[in-house]
Amino acid sequence: MPHLNYSDSQSIIITIWNKWIFYNKNGPMFSGRLLAEVFTWTFLEEAGIMIIGVPREIKNSENRVAMVPSGVKTLIQAGHQILIQKGAGLGSGILDQEYASTGAEIVSTNQDVFNKAEMILKVKEPLPPEYSLLREGQILFTFLHLAPLPDLTKALLKAKIVGIAYETIQLEDRSLPLLTPMSEIAGRMSVHVGASLLHKERGGSGVLLGGVPGVEAGKVVILGGGTVGTNAAKMAVGTGASVSILDIDLNRLRYLDDIFGGRAHLVISNYYTIEKLVKEADLVIGGVLVTGAKAPKLVTQETVSKMKKGSVIVDVAVDQGGCIETCSPTNHENPTFVVDGVVHYCVANMPGAVARTSTFALTNATFPYVLKIANLGYKEAMERDPTLMKGLNVHFGKLVCKPVADSQKVECAAIEF
Repeated sequence: MPHLNYSDSQSIIITIWNKWIFYNKNGPMFSGRLLAEVFTWTFLEEAGIMIIGVPREIKNSENRVAMVPSGVKTLIQAGHQILIQKGAGLGSGILDQEYASTGAEIVSTNQDVFNKAEMILKVKEPLPPEYSLLREGQILFTFLHLAPLPDLTKALLKAKIVGIAYETIQLEDRSLPLLTPMSEIAGRMSVHVGASLLHKERGGSGVLLGGVPGVEAGKVVILGGGTVGTNAAKMAVGTGASVSILDIDLNRLRYLDDIFGGRAHLVISNYYTIEKLVKEADLVIGGVLVTGAKAPKLVTQETVSKMKKGSVIVDVAVDQGGCIETCSPTNHENPTFVVDGVVHYCVANMPGAVARTSTFALTNATFPYVLKIANLGYKEAMERDPTLMKGLNVHFGKLVCKPVADSQKVECAAIEF
């Protein structure tokens, strides 16, 4: 914990006293308990100490957690306080005792976390039962994917929080450092899932992706040559499938050609090539991303209706609205549905199924930003790091992320600190 000299402590006490006088002039008298809380919060704030809370995820079958014990230990060594909701890490194989042994405080409910924490760390966006727990000025650091979720956007604006989205933090080379590990996992999973769904007993056509000698291999079509598409292609090529990757960026296709050395077909993406290849595919993987915005609808319902019966679609882009017209979000308990004889898998939190790997991959990427925000406060952290500034989506009742605003056809406000 930071060392405070006499002058620092005196300044903090004066600040707390001034707040006490202000609130008594402008409202009812505080209870003794509330006075103690105000004293604690203000003391920690003035001393540069942040209370960071990690609630248990409540999204269906979401087993990831936003902090691992090593991160807790580092934050506590930096002088901060960590609240972990009981059982938050169990889905990822992390016991409460492991957190407690590093100095975290284990609390019973998510309300305990939200009430006390200055910064909330999550994996997935808040769900309606969590909306009322948010309070003005609280920092929320998580995947938000607001573009297709206007109701969530309105709830966050109403709460006047500081909403920082993992998925819009962007480096100078336009890469997305916090989204990348989850895209890698989802891309690799998409082939495992798709191959399984092609089994006859799961509604598929009965095609083995790799085929066998004398029998044609299955055809995999991947929409998008980014992180999802590249990782999906690695797995699909490895099965021996016939793999086609579509992208609009010729330079990206050249790069992928070098990677795969002729083992994948690289095709420029347009509506003609999409329709032609999708109609012939056994497995279609949607991996298109426009940072912060809704995914474009590349495959129409008409094209889906022309696909082979028992073929499979895995739309990894569904958390941004999906790139296939017939797709809508599902969950791990009920992951699939059938349209025109085509099996659709549209789980919006695919990496949650491999929570142990996903949690450690995600926190490896998020933790440096968490530490920066905790040590500097979000304003100074963003002023020092424009990468982090791009993650700011909502700020004290204003929508400040242009791709989200454009997707929802609303005004985008300027960021003002």
